[in-house]
Amino acid sequence: MADTTRKLVLASTSRYRAELLERLHLPFETARPAVDETPLAHELPEAMVARLAEAKARAVADVYPDHLVIGSDQNASHAGHVLGKPGDSVHAEVQLAALSGETVTFHTGLCLLDTATGKVRTGQVPFTVTFRELSPEEIRRYVALDQPLDCAGSFKSEGLGISLFARMSGDDPTALVGLPLITLGNWLREAGVAVPPAPL
Repeated sequence: MADTTRKLVLASTSRYRAELLERLHLPFETARPAVDETPLAHELPEAMVARLAEAKARAVADVYPDHLVIGSDQNASHAGHVLGKPGDSVHAEVQLAALSGETVTFHTGLCLLDTATGKVRTGQVPFTVTFRELSPEEIRRYVALDQPLDCAGSFKSEGLGISLFARMSGDDPTALVGLPLITLGNWLREAGVAVPPAPL
């Protein structure tokens, strides 16, 4: 029988991840993980997000005994280079101009750490996005309207950013936003949590 008493902690203060986790209708707390996110030498993007997802979960584990801690991390790569968050409109427009007509791979790392048993599951879920050919005016209008300044790749797929794409490809569209709910749901069920939960 599924255990409805296990407490969940999201080791993230990202509002995007919290909004995604709310879709599962499970109560959870959030905690800010103190983690150095500097890439290791020659570290592949997919290895980096898996490592950081686990590091984030472990960073808050001591504070939450007998919890299931969820860690996640994401990066976007293009032509072998990891894309950062633009920070301002000028850099967002430059980044989107460079991505016009190109394909970007998003790697989303996921970790589920059971602090009662020490069991940990870690992996990463890829998702690719191919941009249309974008004019400078389209880019300018998009950045002004959606303000994707804290998003790797300078777009919000859950917002107006969807209008920039020619196509998307992957097993889990929620991975693109930052928390792969299909994989997480499977791992939670394996940990004894009912997903979807029983009605209150």
